Amino acid sequence: MRYEEFTIEGRNACMEAFRSGKTIDKLFILDGCKDGPILSIVREAKKKDTFIQYVKKERLDQMSETGKHQGVIAYAAAYDYATVEDILENAKSKNEPPFIFLLDGIEDPHNLGAIIRTANLAGAHGVIIPKHRAVGLTATVARTSAGALNYTPVAKVTNLGKTIDELKEQGIWFACADMGGEVMYRTNLTGPMGLVIGNEGEGVSRLVKEKCDYITSIPMKGDIDSLNASVAAGVLAYEIVRQRWNQNK
Repeated sequence: MRYEEFTIEGRNACMEAFRSGKTIDKLFILDGCKDGPILSIVREAKKKDTFIQYVKKERLDQMSETGKHQGVIAYAAAYDYATVEDILENAKSKNEPPFIFLLDGIEDPHNLGAIIRTANLAGAHGVIIPKHRAVGLTATVARTSAGALNYTPVAKVTNLGKTIDELKEQGIWFACADMGGEVMYRTNLTGPMGLVIGNEGEGVSRLVKEKCDYITSIPMKGDIDSLNASVAAGVLAYEIVRQRWNQNK
């Protein structure tokens, strides 16, 4: 996939992207620029709840491939986002208890793509990511998912903690991956389940962790202290698969 397909530069191009309904993940605006066309683009972005970042000219120049950004660059998503309701409907249509991945601040597109691929293969009904401080559905994510994005819905939410509260009302329990938690073999991961995986460096944020019903860990015997986020997601996902399998025997 080419860079140009997902990075949009220039005022007219960015405005057209919003008006055409294209899903824009992030909008970068020249700091201090407040003329009419820029304000119109910002207004459209706010209507769509797009993440807006004001940056210096040097940053825009570095990001630009064309050298003609005119003070504005947008990153379009490679795929459209689903809603949380779509994910719940996916579980319902398969007559299965919901199994959802919630990713708290995954920043590496290769990790996100690999997790979406794992979610699909483990039979999860969808993936939920936050709007801020996390990677969106970029071309790299699409490639790394190896086609899983065609089958596994990904929803983007403003507040993960609020989403967890809403899903709890639907009867879903939440297990958070953390090295200080109960070993996964001793945690009941059956039933409607949300698996929460944290940021590559800092793990799951305190506010999100406090909302989880279980804190669970992967037993480790080696000399280093942690697994890559996508590998950890895979190990825990398949413990959920194993426990469900045993329950249904």
